[in-house]
Amino acid sequence: MDQQQASSDMSPRDQPAAVLVVGGSSGIGASIVQQLQDHGRPVIALNRHAQPPVDVTSQDALPTVSGPLAGLVYCPGSLQLAPFDRLQLEQFRQDLEINVIGAVRVIQQYLDSLKESGHASIVLFSTVAVQRGMPFHASIAAAKGAVEGLTRSLAAELAPAIRVNAIAPSLTDTPLASRLLRSDRQRAAADERHPLKRIGQAADIASAARYLLSPESSWVTGQVLAVDGGLSVVERL
Repeated sequence: MDQQQASSDMSPRDQPAAVLVVGGSSGIGASIVQQLQDHGRPVIALNRHAQPPVDVTSQDALPTVSGPLAGLVYCPGSLQLAPFDRLQLEQFRQDLEINVIGAVRVIQQYLDSLKESGHASIVLFSTVAVQRGMPFHASIAAAKGAVEGLTRSLAAELAPAIRVNAIAPSLTDTPLASRLLRSDRQRAAADERHPLKRIGQAADIASAARYLLSPESSWVTGQVLAVDGGLSVVERL
């Protein structure tokens, strides 16, 4: 099924319940949209390049959805890396706004549509830097730590009608991470840091999201799934 654009009536009732992907224009989000469509799942994609454009950090009203939603994936994220003493409070606020407040706003907007399906799945995104302390990650790790807390709280509150899980990737080859992978030397060093000796690809993360949105994960909720090449738990000598 072709990707559906946001409109005042985006999900007709005579169609199978769609998965709403927020921030699906590039990187991991675009890969999730593609994989879902390849497996016959109807998709509604909201992003800054859709019509109408959607900015989760603005105060503009989010588009409405008609009918139930089978799932919701919140992909917007940020990657501000700097020594703690150089981070400004505004940078912490920005990371919280896009990663946490944006997710809360989106989930609240579409919660009734998710409840209507009776068996929906929400997928959020954390980072390996929450589980494994990393220098220069204070702002993003703090924001994503809040996402993990939100994941578990909502999983408890919304069960059994809605499952809520998060994915915690390590460095993934996406536009967001491009400044960390500008040279062959940077890429080789990043590959070497991971036990599986490569950084992630968008398809790796999208496959995990597709699993969490599928009936195969129907007994999984409140989890933070590490898709990180083993970096969070495996130590190589």
